[in-house]
Amino acid sequence: MTAAAPMDSTRSMPELDAVLRELSEGERRWAATSPAERGALLDRVHAAVSAEAETWVRIASRIKLLPDGSPLAGEEWLSGPYALLTSLEVLARTLRTLASGRGPLDGAKFGRAPGGRVSVPVLPLTAYDRLLLNGFSAEVWMPPRVDADTVRRRAGLGARHPERTAGIGLVLGAGNVTSIAPLDVLYELIAHNRVVVLKLNPVLGDLEPVYRRALAPLLQHGVLRIVSGGGDVGGYLAHHPAVAHVHITGSLATHDAVAFGPGEEGRARKAAGTPLLDKPMTSELGGVSPVIVVPGVWSAADLRYQAEHIATQRLHNSGHNCIAAQVVLVSSDWPQREAFLGHLRDALRKAPARPSWYPGSAERLADATHSYPRAEWQGAEGSRLLVEPGDGDDVSELATNEYFAPVLGVLTLPGTGAEFLDRAVETANRDLFGTLGANIVVDPTTLKRLGRAFDHALAALRYGTIAVNAWTAVGFLTASAPWGAFPGHTVADAGSGVGVVHNALLIDAPERTVVRGPFRPFPRSVVGGELALFPKPPWFVTARSAAVTGRRLTELARRPSWSRVPAVFTSAFRA
Repeated sequence: MTAAAPMDSTRSMPELDAVLRELSEGERRWAATSPAERGALLDRVHAAVSAEAETWVRIASRIKLLPDGSPLAGEEWLSGPYALLTSLEVLARTLRTLASGRGPLDGAKFGRAPGGRVSVPVLPLTAYDRLLLNGFSAEVWMPPRVDADTVRRRAGLGARHPERTAGIGLVLGAGNVTSIAPLDVLYELIAHNRVVVLKLNPVLGDLEPVYRRALAPLLQHGVLRIVSGGGDVGGYLAHHPAVAHVHITGSLATHDAVAFGPGEEGRARKAAGTPLLDKPMTSELGGVSPVIVVPGVWSAADLRYQAEHIATQRLHNSGHNCIAAQVVLVSSDWPQREAFLGHLRDALRKAPARPSWYPGSAERLADATHSYPRAEWQGAEGSRLLVEPGDGDDVSELATNEYFAPVLGVLTLPGTGAEFLDRAVETANRDLFGTLGANIVVDPTTLKRLGRAFDHALAALRYGTIAVNAWTAVGFLTASAPWGAFPGHTVADAGSGVGVVHNALLIDAPERTVVRGPFRPFPRSVVGGELALFPKPPWFVTARSAAVTGRRLTELARRPSWSRVPAVFTSAFRA
């Protein structure tokens, strides 16, 4: 892999000025593009992405040092072209709905959530969802005291008034998951009526030709420009007077360098609350994601499966995910605690070997071993680290430093039932950095016994996406679900970020997304009383047929047809 070289600032600045002038003209064209025309434009992007899917995955796999034929390439299918294709399809449908004079939530059956909240169902939406993700659901919780009529009336955001454009938006693209930058571009264009200059992360520089071909209809329409380069290019564009808004997906350190400036001067500005950036900024910045393991009576198969589930949440994409699980909260009073941790060690050790490909990963692993010298190396050649702090150990590094590497920690808390759950929620809210995503694992019997206490614990857990017996990545992959930190962060105290993306139903000011999945895979799910026909998920790092399933799901997203569904099921059940 060769990363794109940074531009020479003095040579590139006139070129960047020209790009912004082109987008100023493109903004006028965008204002004259009706919702129906925008939907048709997204259909053309869908066709272009479909044509590039194979090349996209091949190059992404090479960047991430995956060997040819690796099942782990399934990650690149699902988090690359598949994620973008499904978002394009739902966004285009939303635009066509608006063009017909209706709202995207007209006819939706809203529910109720604790605290007087309205909930909006966003998964399943289609017959394909109900079949292919059988047993999974997602709903959006609105803030308390926002009534259903308001939610329905405000859905549509900027697409309700396409003539009211909002200038040029800069998207500073992520370097880890290949669909993030294009998805952020779509949200700027459709939700906020901003034309976009996308500055690619150099780590994914080899994908620039693919992005240009996949997004060609937007480039040709004059509403998108793509540039490469390092931090100098991003900084120049962010502070350019022609740019009205900045969106970044990345680290808090990079966010703060853009907002406040680098070095000591930047840190002083942040401490004083005086950003150098004089325009609005939104962001998605990651965090230390917890997995709360609610004690129950589990079979040996349950222990193995959930250990594998949690290992996946850490090891997917070599741990280079903003919502990779980093801290597992378990009960000291759970009789099966030691058995579970034994299975977790086995899952970390036996998961397929892979390199930590993202820049700086080796240094972050070294930092973890320095902070926790008794941590256990797991996997081939000691490629993963399991940290279980002992009595008296300082857990602050584990709780506040997003390692962005295959480091998984275990923290033990007392209690069982609602007492443990409430304590775990309090610990996650108080001690762990960030509010992007949290996961809860709870068996059906214990969930039923907890009753309303579980719902109130969910309401108390302050995260933008919460997954119950699922991984928050399902929320990321759900095009209709908002994705972002829990509301309340500011540029001066950005935490896991400000605002949301994805959100293809264009819901205004959501509070959080709650995803639910089956505790057990089919057929054990049905035997255990869950009405779920979903096998081992294809995103599990141990799914042997993940690459084939990812490819077939992408083919289905390219050209939906019931005739393609049996092939998806055939490969999925071979996981």
